[in-house]
Amino acid sequence: LGAFLARDDWAAEAAAVDADAATTYPARGADFAPVVPRPSKVVCVGLNYRNHIQEMGRDLPRHPTLFAKFADSLIGAADDIVLPPETTALDWEVELAVVIGAPVRRARGAAAEAAIAGFTVLNDITCRDWQFRTREWLQGKTWDSSTPVGPYLVTPDELPGGVRPRLEVKLTVDGEVMQQDDTGDLLFDPVALVEYVSTVVRLNPGDLIATGTPGGVGHARDPKRYLTGGERVVTEIQGVGRLENTVTEEEAS
Repeated sequence: LGAFLARDDWAAEAAAVDADAATTYPARGADFAPVVPRPSKVVCVGLNYRNHIQEMGRDLPRHPTLFAKFADSLIGAADDIVLPPETTALDWEVELAVVIGAPVRRARGAAAEAAIAGFTVLNDITCRDWQFRTREWLQGKTWDSSTPVGPYLVTPDELPGGVRPRLEVKLTVDGEVMQQDDTGDLLFDPVALVEYVSTVVRLNPGDLIATGTPGGVGHARDPKRYLTGGERVVTEIQGVGRLENTVTEEEAS
């Protein structure tokens, strides 16, 4: 998909596909790779749902809080989430992710909107004990084989609100609802994030922007709740897709 999005004519090619004549495969049982296996960058936004900002005891930010993930952290929609032996505070975060469809730098307005190829689902699995070792979050956010993303790219024309979709997001652990909200609570919407991030760095086709998570994370609960191994985590966004992942323990090497 990343290579397809790098083509200037990808949107026209996708629109021209004859669904009746195309080769299809059953989705049930398919082994999905990350929606873009090797993006040049994965930019994540922290503290972007108003209710999550409040549950974490912070003021509403004036600017997006950015951090990054590396491609090695990404896994497919049904792959196991690896629980590292070095953490005792593995947490979940349902997120709507923007998929970039055109190279942009310092995009504004219509150019930022046009750069959004569509959206997918991402679970920003986080080692909280490592995240808060220092003031920088990267070391808690980019553990190897930790971050499910996919299974599909859904284009804006398929969603209510287009490039500013208003969709229900939900995450369950072993069937218990942990997070449930809608993207209307985002402080910085997808277009604003493309504008902001592309001011800092060039965005390439296939790059991902994870837009942040709503309230309900394990770290903010009283008492705190974390993933300990064996749990079934389901992350879903209305009209976009569903991730189903089992937490498995990794042996120290």
